[in-house]
Amino acid sequence: QVQLVESGGGLVQAGGSLTISCAASRRTCGTYGMGWFRQAPGKEREFVASVNWRGDSTVSADSVTGRFTISIDYAKNTVYLQMDSLKPEDTAVYYCAASRLGSTAEYEYDYSYWGQGTQVTVSS
Repeated sequence: QVQLVESGGGLVQAGGSLTISCAASRRTCGTYGMGWFRQAPGKEREFVASVNWRGDSTVSADSVTGRFTISIDYAKNTVYLQMDSLKPEDTAVYYCAASRLGSTAEYEYDYSYWGQGTQVTVSS
């Protein structure tokens, strides 16, 4: 059973940076594709970024490309989302997910395991 635990969320001013983490159960990162999604109040959950199991291919949503970076630390079995130049519209609960496909999946139905989420709030 894959377990994912997000951490690192918080309150940050617009223009600032924040890195959130997703600690995965053993061998998850070297087997599954990993992704980040977010859900703002009153909106549907949306794709943010994903990385394949080898860590050599990433995809990100147009709204965050150039500002957010997804990465993996295999030694720690942890996935990170570094968020720079944050905007108030980035405010959301951010979810980590694992996909059996192993690739850079962009759709929720490609992911089998989800974390509980971490809140990121960007003030203007």
